[in-house]
Amino acid sequence: MKSTYAFLFSFFTFSFLFAQNFCTDADSNLIYAYSNVKDAYESNNLDHLKYYSEKSLKSFEQAKINLKKCGCETAYEMAYDGAELLAKVENAETFEDGRFFVKRAREIAQRTITTLNEFTATDGANKADELNVLQIEKERLEQQQLALKQKEKELTKKLAEQKLKANTLEKEKLIEKYEDALSLNIETYNELLKRCGSKSTVTVSNKSKDELLNEEIEDIKAYFIENINKVTHSYLAELNDM
Repeated sequence: MKSTYAFLFSFFTFSFLFAQNFCTDADSNLIYAYSNVKDAYESNNLDHLKYYSEKSLKSFEQAKINLKKCGCETAYEMAYDGAELLAKVENAETFEDGRFFVKRAREIAQRTITTLNEFTATDGANKADELNVLQIEKERLEQQQLALKQKEKELTKKLAEQKLKANTLEKEKLIEKYEDALSLNIETYNELLKRCGSKSTVTVSNKSKDELLNEEIEDIKAYFIENINKVTHSYLAELNDM
């Protein structure tokens, strides 16, 4: 989910900047279109009027392309109408006929620039709100991810502590079991030696409980089995010496 919002945030940011570039280019096209159609309107002969009208028409045509990519349909339709009017100037037979089309195209150019500016301001604000919402959601998810990671660490630590505790308890029970068995063997062997008239006793040195708890379970078993064997051998040796 986090990666999804990160993708959407990047996508909207890229789309917004991408569209803004076309809107900026369209605005530049329209300014050129207005400047040339204004010169055409202010010209005093048909040749100059057609010359500037042609230049304005080219700017309108380029503006249409950029407006389409920019996404401002209203401005696009207006630019389309402006281009249609200027396209008629070339075939105008009189200065007055041509100037009629130019005048209307000039008015359209002014309105188109205003419309585009209003669209850019409104669309920019809307996109900024969308990006802000996505950014907030992205940050919220990041905080959730951090919280989940922290909980995961705490759970892992708790499980490790429980595992260690269970392992220690298992070792303690094993040590107690083997110590009881070893003590019983020593007690039994010493009692038998006493009955046989021997004053000798068998014994074995033991590791402390803390030392044994630091060892692995298999090592603890091996340690006590070795000690039980030692006690048994000592007992048999004492019998043989009698």
